[in-house]
Amino acid sequence: MAKFASGKYAYAISDRSGQRYRYQDMRKEWNGLLVGKDEWEPKHPQLGPFRKVVDPEALRNARPDRVEPLDVYVCVPTVEQPAPRPTVVYAKVGSVTVTTT
Repeated sequence: MAKFASGKYAYAISDRSGQRYRYQDMRKEWNGLLVGKDEWEPKHPQLGPFRKVVDPEALRNARPDRVEPLDVYVCVPTVEQPAPRPTVVYAKVGSVTVTTT
């Protein structure tokens, strides 16, 4: 097992300001910087681990979509008739009904 010196007479340079401090008075910050006691700052709470917020996906008292009729009027001119008459189309989702008169 490796042993390290106590640093009783050692000095170190601060990573933030470049000033010289006693090695025993240095502190390591959350981002890995070795700084003096007067320069040390705790980690800000907003940088901490975030809670996982899960949004609910279901709706309370949900109702089905309303089905409304879709009316599309199309005028198709024909060669046989002198005056074109409009063609009425009544449609629903999934089916198309064409009515000609």
